[in-house]
Amino acid sequence: MVSNLTSIIPGTNHWPSFDRNTSEQFEARLTGVRINNSNSILFKGMQGSIMPIAIAHGEGKASFNSSSANNKIVMQYVDHSGKTSQTYPHNPNGSENAVASVCDDSGRITIMMPHPERVFRVIQNSWHPAEWQERSPWLRMFENAREWVD
Repeated sequence: MVSNLTSIIPGTNHWPSFDRNTSEQFEARLTGVRINNSNSILFKGMQGSIMPIAIAHGEGKASFNSSSANNKIVMQYVDHSGKTSQTYPHNPNGSENAVASVCDDSGRITIMMPHPERVFRVIQNSWHPAEWQERSPWLRMFENAREWVD
């Protein structure tokens, strides 16, 4: 929904529209993403992380009008080797440039189609590395938001 508000949110003219998945299906499962270096306040200090994440959407295909968004790409879908992927099922919706998330120019507003709120505790994951213990790395995103507000 927020991606449709570009006319009233400054610094979002590069945001994509989210179209129907290439698979023509509702996709609900885990996939892998990589966090890129960006100015997103939510992903501060998470650059380079490759993690599983929940997806649940039928219209998650990021489609861009221009290539100006490349430096605002916060998160991309990756394959099992950590390389960005245009291939299904790694890129679950066919997003251009494997885009899973972008932010506005200021980094204060981040839009994404995956659902990190569904996997912030390890018990919510169907799989996780043993070193995660109780907390999933996705919890850091919410801690970053709270730190920014304080």
